[in-house]
Amino acid sequence: MDALAQIEGWPVEHAAAGVVRGTDTWSHGETERRFKWASVTKLFTAVAVLVAAEEGVLDLDEAAGPEGSTVRHLLGHASGLPFDGPRPISEPGKRRIYSNTGFDRLGAFLAEKAEMPFADYLSAAVLEQLKLSGTELEGPPSSGLAGPLDDLLGFGRELMAPTLVAQETLDEATTVVFPGLAGILPDFGRYEPLDWGLGFELRDAKEPHWTGSRNSARTFGHFGGAGSFIWVDPEAGAACASLADRQFGAWAKEAWPPLSDAVLAELR
Repeated sequence: MDALAQIEGWPVEHAAAGVVRGTDTWSHGETERRFKWASVTKLFTAVAVLVAAEEGVLDLDEAAGPEGSTVRHLLGHASGLPFDGPRPISEPGKRRIYSNTGFDRLGAFLAEKAEMPFADYLSAAVLEQLKLSGTELEGPPSSGLAGPLDDLLGFGRELMAPTLVAQETLDEATTVVFPGLAGILPDFGRYEPLDWGLGFELRDAKEPHWTGSRNSARTFGHFGGAGSFIWVDPEAGAACASLADRQFGAWAKEAWPPLSDAVLAELR
């Protein structure tokens, strides 16, 4: 896929990008190099929680996090917890506050319910099932995964045809939870509403956005502060991911949307 060659012009030392659609995979760059994924980790944590919910280990509507909040609130960044820090800054369900702390609480809660370390549950329930052997949790549930592009593309393929959870569960996870909440998307600004699913950011009508102008409103995914992203566009039937060795910044805002648009144009 010619579009992926755009990464050669990015102001980074190491990068990799790829696309999966159906049984086809295209990739470019250092696809086997291990990169830090940062907040893309949250999608894996969310899927682990969804697996646990289907297994009866926990319930999405049971109390978790600050008083009055549930697992569902934590997944949807609506628990009232701040970006970082233990003290709530809002009542649950009132604002969309992107929260690393909320996802770390999720990991701790799942570990308690499953009676095993979160990293072990994540590995057994997600990484090993998808044969993502190059990926490992090196830090917190909010941001600690590191691995190669090939593994991240494997996860993208899972999100297009789930095997770990029922399709109905993934559909719920990629539908707006607590509709209408306003909030701030880190590094992009305030949106009214800031739509989010159960761990998955939803593109909807957000402008500006880190995906492309050609991405459909149904696109879902996540980006990370380590220069990482993954999106799935159900209308295109494709997933696209990229990893780099430079922290997210203005360069990514300039580079990622044209890459996404070029990928979608080539697919269509």
